[in-house]
Amino acid sequence: MQKKLIECVPNISEGRDMAKINAIAQVVETVEGVKLLDVDPGKATNRTVITFVGEPEPVIEAAFLLIKKASQLIDMSKHSGAHPRFGATDVCPLVPIANISLEETASYAHQLGERVGKELGIPGYYYEKAASEEKRKNLANCRAGEYEGLPKKLSDPAWKPDFGPSKFSNQVAKTGAIAISARDFLIAYNVNLNSTSTRRANAIAFDIREAGRTKREGNPITGKAVLDTDGNPIRIPGKLKAVKGIGWYIEEYGIAQISYNLTNISITSMHEVFDESCKSATERGLRVTGSELVGLVPLKALLDAADFFLRKQERSLGISESEKIKIAVKSLGLDDLKPFKPEEKIIEYLLKDGTKKLVDFTVSDFADETASESMAPGGGSISAYVGALGVSLGTMVANLSGHKAGWDDRWEFFSQWAEKGQAYKKKLLYLVDEDTNAFNKIIDAFRMPKSNDNEIAHRKEAIESATKYATEIPFEVMQTAYQSMEVTMMMLQEGLQNSLSDAGVGILCARAAVAGAYFNVRINAKDLKDRTFAEELLSKASKIYEDTLQLEAKALSLVNEKI
Repeated sequence: MQKKLIECVPNISEGRDMAKINAIAQVVETVEGVKLLDVDPGKATNRTVITFVGEPEPVIEAAFLLIKKASQLIDMSKHSGAHPRFGATDVCPLVPIANISLEETASYAHQLGERVGKELGIPGYYYEKAASEEKRKNLANCRAGEYEGLPKKLSDPAWKPDFGPSKFSNQVAKTGAIAISARDFLIAYNVNLNSTSTRRANAIAFDIREAGRTKREGNPITGKAVLDTDGNPIRIPGKLKAVKGIGWYIEEYGIAQISYNLTNISITSMHEVFDESCKSATERGLRVTGSELVGLVPLKALLDAADFFLRKQERSLGISESEKIKIAVKSLGLDDLKPFKPEEKIIEYLLKDGTKKLVDFTVSDFADETASESMAPGGGSISAYVGALGVSLGTMVANLSGHKAGWDDRWEFFSQWAEKGQAYKKKLLYLVDEDTNAFNKIIDAFRMPKSNDNEIAHRKEAIESATKYATEIPFEVMQTAYQSMEVTMMMLQEGLQNSLSDAGVGILCARAAVAGAYFNVRINAKDLKDRTFAEELLSKASKIYEDTLQLEAKALSLVNEKI
């Protein structure tokens, strides 16, 4: 059964005292099964965003301990900072990451809030998906009046806390209140300006954010607000949905920023916010100098940004993941204020288990590992790797062709083929390690105990299952390597003719990958007890092998004819 994973992103009202920040963050690591991903302090905002992930129960325990520690170390009566706030742990959102719904995540938010209210005596509100009523869904409503307005807010029956005391006692004066939620992944994203003006930064925020600005009579800034029939201000919507934003001045950097919360990046992406901010800034005589990510970002957000800017440049999208991240960082100016380290900011990279894979080896180390007395990596992994090299050559020709002077009108054609090549390469690189994993499953099965009839039966079953898998994986290598030849064949016909030899080598590598994997299918299939399964797979493998030889002959004939 797959693990349920949730992320917790508490924001604490301390961004300057690293001793306090570390003491608060470190309690997370005392809970087994929880991984602390990021601690991102801000001096000007006097606020730190802490991110950790794990299964729901351990995450709730870690969140409770963090809130408790923050309440002990932070005195809200002495707090000041640029960011809106009303508590020592100001907000504590829970975010579903894997195999859990937003609704179920909300139930854990309620469990956490109830415990915080009862055991810590901290008043609080549920917002977003965990909200108890419509008006509390919006965090800005729950936090309206901020810390200074808490005495009045807590005593207002309309804003009675969802949990904890409703009186502003001496204890509450120190801890403040807290807002707890279940929400979708949110990106906290700041856009930097070549200005120190908060008012002008706000003007851009109002242009962009969904809530827009209040409609006014006459002067759009100082004019009287236009009201609807119920007496509420009429608003002029901003350009982008699912975006919140305000302007502020950051003394630490000496610049004004537009601080955005992107509440649904499937509706409005990070690069759209950046691009529209650039347009609005230019219209107002300002310039965007870069941007800043607070906390973590999903890998897809950066890859989508790279694709957006590559399209604008009419450049191929079929480049490696690492190159795309470099393009995104430079295009968004994410390294404007401080170095941007992908391994520390991208959530998928932080969630890696740290196990070194074969594809992470240097070329020479991979060769040394193969040449050692260990039985793995063997022919199957090498076949997959050779296949990855083969399609990489075809992809290279596509990218070179898309950048050739005079072929600018064909860049999209070559980009599409390069993207296909990258997808095949990624699959084959995955199969390099998976073939070795499949072999290890067989070894593990043979090592199982066999001291009684039950153990013998269980061991035989495990050996058969592992052998089937070890036959299916090289078959998958065969399929993928054969299919990848379409990229290289197209480049032989349509690509840069100076690269014919490169494409030819790519074809030879693909054929070697298919043939090598075919050997592995055959040698593993002969040990299978399920002969129907084995014969069906062997028949399909034989067909792929024959088709590969025919395609290779056609390709080499084309190479020899054109060279």
